[in-house]
Amino acid sequence: MSETLQRIAVKLDVNGKPRTITVEPRTTLLDALREALRLTGTKKGCDQGSCGACTVHLDGRRVNACLTLAARCQGKAVTTIEGLARDGELHPMQAAFLSHDGLQCGYCTPGQIMSAVALVEEGRAVSDSAIREWMSGNCRCGAYPHILAAIKDAVQGG
Repeated sequence: MSETLQRIAVKLDVNGKPRTITVEPRTTLLDALREALRLTGTKKGCDQGSCGACTVHLDGRRVNACLTLAARCQGKAVTTIEGLARDGELHPMQAAFLSHDGLQCGYCTPGQIMSAVALVEEGRAVSDSAIREWMSGNCRCGAYPHILAAIKDAVQGG
């Protein structure tokens, strides 16, 4: 016999818009974004917090959405890859990833970009080794040299 959990209402500010979703208490932010809000840019990779494909910003800090319960995000601001572009213009980091071919299959790219934006905003993009260290929670695909170049270019206003 399967157990039915009570559903709860969670109010979020998602990409600058107030949203209310109804989810089970055990629903992750990743599943809430993808299933309840149909924001599929945030990817489900390992579902264990080690690949970074699900990286989003929660009140300006990067988090692994697969490890974050949606209920714990009540009243918080969530920014996904869909929320980076403004008025039809790509975020500078998105543009840099494109111009430097900072992707291979592209699956982990949204998480890479979200982590890269955060590390720049955190002031951690001070050297190649610092960028590598602070991006270490994300997939290390064959495009990694291009990702490093994209981040450096975005920092320099490229």
